[in-house]
Amino acid sequence: MPAKSTELGLKEKRHLEAAEGWLGLGSVNEAEIELGLIATKLQSHPDVLRVRYHVLAAKKDWEAAVATAKMLTLLLPDTSFGFVHQAYALHELKRTQEAMNVLLPVAHRFKEEPILFYNLACYSCQLGDNVGARMWLDKAYEAGDEAKLREMASEDPDLVPLFKKPKK
Repeated sequence: MPAKSTELGLKEKRHLEAAEGWLGLGSVNEAEIELGLIATKLQSHPDVLRVRYHVLAAKKDWEAAVATAKMLTLLLPDTSFGFVHQAYALHELKRTQEAMNVLLPVAHRFKEEPILFYNLACYSCQLGDNVGARMWLDKAYEAGDEAKLREMASEDPDLVPLFKKPKK
């Protein structure tokens, strides 16, 4: 497990905010430059790792995104971000069963996180388990904004098999 990071100073916070701003504008390279300006000893700070994950995801560097999110699960085991994003990156690498294996053991700890249940529904569906997918989707609806999640699900390519009408 990485050593406990020092707190970010004002300068580092500015670089982090700038990186987030660049990401929001779609300028991934600029965001990466800003992250690079943060001191080496602070690169493993959870706030830096969160933004780095988003940079890596934007670049579709899923292997590095998996590693970054995994580090967050070790640093912040009581938050869902690392687990959800590690699983998502694994799914993007077509390692969906591994994604399930990341989320299943922690799902009971994050009952208020609809995206965790939603993603489990997607992964279940992609693995051919429509019954499990429906169960996880119902849990997502219970935990979050049901109308918004239903709309999202109706447009999600990962859930198409769940909503496909049987042929007559």
